[in-house]
Amino acid sequence: MFVYLLLGPEEDGWAIAILMVAGVTDWADGKLARLLNQSSRLGALLDPAADRLYIIATLIAFVIRDVVPIWVVAIILGRDVLVGVSLLVLRRCGYEALQVNYVGKAATFNLLYAFPLLLLAVGTSGVADVVAPVAYAFTAWGGALYVLSGIVYVRQVADIVRGTSAATDGEHADLVADRTGSLPAS
Repeated sequence: MFVYLLLGPEEDGWAIAILMVAGVTDWADGKLARLLNQSSRLGALLDPAADRLYIIATLIAFVIRDVVPIWVVAIILGRDVLVGVSLLVLRRCGYEALQVNYVGKAATFNLLYAFPLLLLAVGTSGVADVVAPVAYAFTAWGGALYVLSGIVYVRQVADIVRGTSAATDGEHADLVADRTGSLPAS
């Protein structure tokens, strides 16, 4: 709906409202799940996937509308591709996906705040002038944290895979995550 409103009739007000509601409901869903101690394996897989889809679809629509430059999307997509390849390597070695880290959550939080603000910053109104620096700050911090969380994830995968190889040779078995997906405490 957001992409349609943004690219079709260019109803930016409604698109902003949908972005804001989507961000709040994403946060509320996670908060309620933790408070009620309700989680599932499917939810653990779908929530990050939905976040990625949300971020990528929004950024692509923003590039089409000239809200953000294409290099912003290239960096975010590049990070997602790198993390996706790392996940495939991890699964090929017999392990489950790693837990989402705090830096990744902070990155998503910043980006979810940045998107409606970026859309508000488009234009020539007084609101756009006031919102633009805040929107760019959330985008910069979110993008930087997003890349950093990707680097952390890739390093964790490399350590696990390296630990698996070393453990096969009888060395450093304590670095290896068990095949159920549990990681050693660090």
